[in-house]
Amino acid sequence: MDIERYLTPYKWGKPLLAGSGAPEAFDERAVDCPFVFGHNGKFYMMYVGFNGIGYQTALAVSDDLLNWEHLSVILRREEGNRWDSKNVAGTWILRENRLDGLPVLKKWDGKYWMAYHSYPEDGYEEGSACIGLAWTEDERLLEWHRLPDPILTPEDGADWESGGLYKECLVEHDGTFYLFYNAKNQKTGKWIEQIGVATSADLREWKRYESNPVIKVTPEAWDSRFVSDPCVVRDGGRWAMFFFGYDYKRAQEGIAVSEDLFHWEKHPEPIVTVGVGDEIDTIHAHKPSVIMHNGVLYHYYVGCRPYREGDRTKNFGKEFRTICVASSRMLAKEGDAT
Repeated sequence: MDIERYLTPYKWGKPLLAGSGAPEAFDERAVDCPFVFGHNGKFYMMYVGFNGIGYQTALAVSDDLLNWEHLSVILRREEGNRWDSKNVAGTWILRENRLDGLPVLKKWDGKYWMAYHSYPEDGYEEGSACIGLAWTEDERLLEWHRLPDPILTPEDGADWESGGLYKECLVEHDGTFYLFYNAKNQKTGKWIEQIGVATSADLREWKRYESNPVIKVTPEAWDSRFVSDPCVVRDGGRWAMFFFGYDYKRAQEGIAVSEDLFHWEKHPEPIVTVGVGDEIDTIHAHKPSVIMHNGVLYHYYVGCRPYREGDRTKNFGKEFRTICVASSRMLAKEGDAT
């Protein structure tokens, strides 16, 4: 299994985005779940903020893929009793699939489409999450409209996903939509997360693949408890899925390949590993989003290390969680000789 073109051994080594730490801000405790794309001549990152109560979704903008500026919160917690009123975590907007091309957004039915998930209770991943869709005709990507009902719920699924549904990846290929997602087998305790897929012709009616999960955990391995957060791209005549594995000690990034989007072969070892010493990702290096630009593969992920005095944010009372990047070539840092 040749994975050389998916490797990003050069870590930037410092946060690209961190939570604000500001009281009552949407990102008071942490930022999470990067999704990077091109749109109207700029680079954008959709990401999730956590304030200790719930999740909300924001956009950041960049000219160079390294220096990012928060733009706006685009999906907010709402009052009322909608199924997604407590949390709303956007993780994917329909975009071009090719790994070797800039992943710009694409429309269907005249609209841009976002997949998101929502947990039913306040807190961090509290309750069984469902998956929904939102759409916009706003070229600024600031005003989104959510469909009234979820498109996938754990109650309609199999035992492996009965505990709740997580991060989504929405792909269109040859007129069919593929929604990859990870799910857990129970609500509490040390659950197992694995990846499944559902298909649709119209984004409204979805059918789960009968042989889910398509990516399974590997007993006694680095991904023995979780295989999560699929990021699927087209690579010539095959597909590549970036994901993270977790063994209840550390989370690290992996890769799998497929010819048909249903049958996947995992590489046995992680491709982005946790850091050492004082590095930004010594606890976890996980939650992938990839983009190739000017021949360089950028692999965005969430890095976690122990909290240190002076950090702007503290998540779970002990960790500093930020959005990081690794690349296929070493990138020049500000002040470096050119």
